[in-house]
Amino acid sequence: MKIVLVGPAYPLRGGNALFVAHLYESLASAHNVTVVSYSRLYPQILFPGVRQNDISGAPVKKHPAEALIDSVSPWTWFAAARRIVSLKPDLVVISWWNPFFGFVVATVASRYKRATGRPVVMVAENVISHEGRRVDFFLTRLALRYADYFVVLSEVVERQVKKLYPGRPVLRTTLPLYDCYDGDPSLTSEQAKERLGLRGKNLILFFGYIRAYKGLMNLIEAFSTIRARVADAHLLIVGEFYDDPKPYHEAIRNASMEGDVTIVAEYVANERVHLYFRAADLVALPYNEATQSGILSIAYGFARPVIATDVGGLPELVEDGVTGYVVPANKPQELAEAAAKFFLQKKGDEFSRNILAKNQIKDYHQMRGLFEQIGRELGADRGSSSAMEDR
Repeated sequence: MKIVLVGPAYPLRGGNALFVAHLYESLASAHNVTVVSYSRLYPQILFPGVRQNDISGAPVKKHPAEALIDSVSPWTWFAAARRIVSLKPDLVVISWWNPFFGFVVATVASRYKRATGRPVVMVAENVISHEGRRVDFFLTRLALRYADYFVVLSEVVERQVKKLYPGRPVLRTTLPLYDCYDGDPSLTSEQAKERLGLRGKNLILFFGYIRAYKGLMNLIEAFSTIRARVADAHLLIVGEFYDDPKPYHEAIRNASMEGDVTIVAEYVANERVHLYFRAADLVALPYNEATQSGILSIAYGFARPVIATDVGGLPELVEDGVTGYVVPANKPQELAEAAAKFFLQKKGDEFSRNILAKNQIKDYHQMRGLFEQIGRELGADRGSSSAMEDR
């Protein structure tokens, strides 16, 4: 098939661009794929971080992309739609993750469908954003009404989509295993800890940008109990603050934990991601809300056990007592109990072996099969030989 994939791509940073890169790799292994990306995602006044472009020396998954869409320049939306029409694709796949892009996606999808009469597939990572407002529901409905097929990454999103659009086809897969960051497989956990100045610590890692729904405040509260029960316990917080950092620092200071908590308040370049995950004994995902988590996929890519809350799609991928622990959200004491049990019962090696033995998210080429199924249903799949000729 000839496929156009619309979504953020490198040099834009973050989990959405990483997902598009993996999806491109999966689809391009058998089909002719063009990525139509964004030249700008957010106006800087609305972006809570420092920069939107990746500071890494190179992308973890390199692929071609046409950066045509500026989220605040409507004429680029129409230009992108014209470009997509000119490519005469068999399948158009649009990544959906945030209602802010409702007008963009609605314009591109509607113009393409009007010009060609062809259907559109939406990959819905979320339905409503984690900090959703009333306008988000409007923008979501505005955009997603143009989807003829949905591909979702968790059961909770599948339920939401089916509730909003009963009768429309919904296919479910999962995030791939993000094993693309391991730049130094020979680096041991203790060597990584030593490089970070944390030699001999029982290390809990919180990784990723920091917003209230990520539950970091609950983890900080839980850690006051963890360190009282686990010798040499240390909490490593790595990520850019999208919230005011002051309350987090105050909570740490009020509990007199400054010496046992390290904060690296920055977006981490690809080349350094492995250092933090290699050092970690346990990766914490104390989220108050979630659909799925790229951090979980990265942790599994390093065979690192996780402790996660029972929200969204997280329990679908964390097998309690096997690959990590699942605890109730907003329950710091239960989070602390599970983490203490992990260290006191020395579960790290066992859980790591179990993660390596699991294959539920290893083969992201399963994702390609979903789009090929849609292509067959639409009569778009012209066979591998013609697809390769197109390439």
